[in-house]
Amino acid sequence: MPRIEPCQSARQSGWLELRQALWPDSSRQEHLDEITDLLSDPRRYINLLAYTADGQPAGLAEASLRRDYVNGTEHSPVVFLEGLYVVAEQRRQGIAEQLIEAVAQWGRDQGCGEMASDTGLENLLSQTVHKALGFEETERVVYFKKTL
Repeated sequence: MPRIEPCQSARQSGWLELRQALWPDSSRQEHLDEITDLLSDPRRYINLLAYTADGQPAGLAEASLRRDYVNGTEHSPVVFLEGLYVVAEQRRQGIAEQLIEAVAQWGRDQGCGEMASDTGLENLLSQTVHKALGFEETERVVYFKKTL
């Protein structure tokens, strides 16, 4: 059974590396800046790491408390799953479920009745994982922009 721990330091073992694996398009410095921001507001953000029995980082969940409108939800506040990642060799062992349950409990403790998340239309793996974790699809959106 993995051990779930809250992230309390930018130097916490595995946090930066798991973020880089989940969001590879961001630079190391961008991740460190975001980590600093997340740590600066612990009432709004929860960041969790899962460790194997031998202490190796195995998974990551980051979530926020949102009071603004969140697509597909009916209540406020909402706990919003910002990111979820489990290292490939640790998948299908219940780590994602444990991380989601820890995020859900934090959300309940904050007065939330719903958890929301999103993913890209092309990210079929993430959609499958969300559904397997008990999320239901609420809507699909295509964003547009026009340069002025």
